[in-house]
Amino acid sequence: MADVSIRLLGGFELRTARARVTPESLGRRDPLRLAEYLALAPERRAHREQVIDALWPDAPFESVANRLHKAAHFVRKAAQRTDAVVLRGDTVALFPDAAVDVDVLDFERLARRALSGDGDAIEEAIALYRGDLLPHDLYEEWTFHHRQRLQLRHREVLRAAGRYAELVSLDPTDEDGHVGLMRAMMRDGDRVGVVRQFEVLSRVLEEELGVGPSAEARALRDLAAGPRAEDGAAQGPLRARSASLGMQKVGFCSTIDGVRLAYATSGTGPPLVKASNWLTHLDYDWDSPVWSPWWSALSRNHTLVRYDERGCGLSDWDVGADSFTLEAWVRDLETVVDALGLERFPLLGISQGGPIALTYAARHPERVSHVVVYGTCARATWARADDARRRELTALGELIKVSWGGDQPGFRQVYDAKFLPDGPLELWRAFDELQRRSTSARNAYRLWRSFGSLDCAEAARKVTAPTLILHSSDDLVWSFAEAEELHSLVPGSRLVRLESRNHILKGDEPAFAEFMSHVERFLAG
Repeated sequence: MADVSIRLLGGFELRTARARVTPESLGRRDPLRLAEYLALAPERRAHREQVIDALWPDAPFESVANRLHKAAHFVRKAAQRTDAVVLRGDTVALFPDAAVDVDVLDFERLARRALSGDGDAIEEAIALYRGDLLPHDLYEEWTFHHRQRLQLRHREVLRAAGRYAELVSLDPTDEDGHVGLMRAMMRDGDRVGVVRQFEVLSRVLEEELGVGPSAEARALRDLAAGPRAEDGAAQGPLRARSASLGMQKVGFCSTIDGVRLAYATSGTGPPLVKASNWLTHLDYDWDSPVWSPWWSALSRNHTLVRYDERGCGLSDWDVGADSFTLEAWVRDLETVVDALGLERFPLLGISQGGPIALTYAARHPERVSHVVVYGTCARATWARADDARRRELTALGELIKVSWGGDQPGFRQVYDAKFLPDGPLELWRAFDELQRRSTSARNAYRLWRSFGSLDCAEAARKVTAPTLILHSSDDLVWSFAEAEELHSLVPGSRLVRLESRNHILKGDEPAFAEFMSHVERFLAG
């Protein structure tokens, strides 16, 4: 039997044998935040500096020690226990020697059992989830990623329970939830309901994401509609979906600055996380001969995690200028892996994704098992460019502004020739179309312009994870010398030269098979 119980889901409550502590009974903000922070911390303890940085990051240095001691005093007083908050040396702990039940930990334990097939745990987990984590602390950064991870885990449990109506109410873009509802209606003989649900799904996907329903949803609609499904008017002008629900699962999470990011998982096996890079689209990529060989191959032995960077693909396009920085992109990677609850994983960085992966690995060495980077560099392009190169870069920027949305030769075609110099023409056209569909002219310019200032040289020196660097011998975007410089910066890294001119390797060229072979052996080692 626990001496203390702490509720964080749906609100805060702390109970001891002699007291019930709520935000109202505490009456002060600092002791409430201290109790909440420690309840979420591993083993309910944290270093004193971590506590101060999280709770009072902008407070004058001379005041924070006193604020911490006062907050601890008021928690002890409200709980009527001297061991409620204990400061020993550099450690701050919440009930360090007591038996404590924290509902968040109980929920996560039940959710793991539920998702492993324990039917009894499903309803227990759902019942325990009485609301989102600390809903009165929506803007505290230290609660943000915890809350989002728990929300996603709650939805996974609802999915396992077949509670699709609740899924759709929580996230109207959850196509798996809509399809589950349609299947239930079909079993009940409600064909009209199936068609109506399909229409709701189609409208939401078109308005929110600019894509159409999956093959699974269309098949159910056709089965329910019968002969009417052959009528073009009945089907409506729906966009084709490139990836089926069986091919990949798409989800969404939000960053601390309010940007919605789309992520997708495909394949089975241990995770492999790919950092974002130039103009991807989680759905359209699967139709493209440029990227589909990559994602198919990388999903063969891994659960591949991809996400569209802010400003493109299925992620939010309407973002501010401060979204196009290395710092923002690293935070996006942090958001995705935290939302998915990934604790330790290998990272893949392709092109622009290289500096993102290396910076993340330097900041979070305990979470990164391996780093693989391909076709990337360590230092900023603009800072090292001579006058002629700067004029060329400026001209390319102007081409984006005037040619992005049109069909006439322009920036996209220039980049086709740099990214895929060995073509063929059909591949150039496919890459051209994928770029055009993945973002706006404004975002393309801001993305491209920011690439020139990417610099991860300092981070590269701090990477401790085993690192594999692969690069095409005659890459026209970043020369092999860039890879050699990066290799000299990352301690203990290994450099592999691939015989190719292509910045994006073609699926049918020998260098691609060699790339995959090196990556699989490296990750298995």
